[in-house]
Amino acid sequence: MKTIKSLKQTKEVELGEIRRVDDKTAHNMVGSMWGYISKKEWKSSTPKPTPVDVSEKSKKNLKKTSK
Repeated sequence: MKTIKSLKQTKEVELGEIRRVDDKTAHNMVGSMWGYISKKEWKSSTPKPTPVDVSEKSKKNLKKTSK
């Protein structure tokens, strides 16, 4: 897997859009429109999932089981 970033904006792609693609696809895409970036940069740009409060989770489960 490779990480690439768009260098130009088009109708389908925004400037700076980051994608994670397989090696063969990346090799075909990289050029004037796309460039390689580090995986570390990709990780820092993706949002991290927020943990759900355990008490709220148990309340939801109790509501489902009580019906």
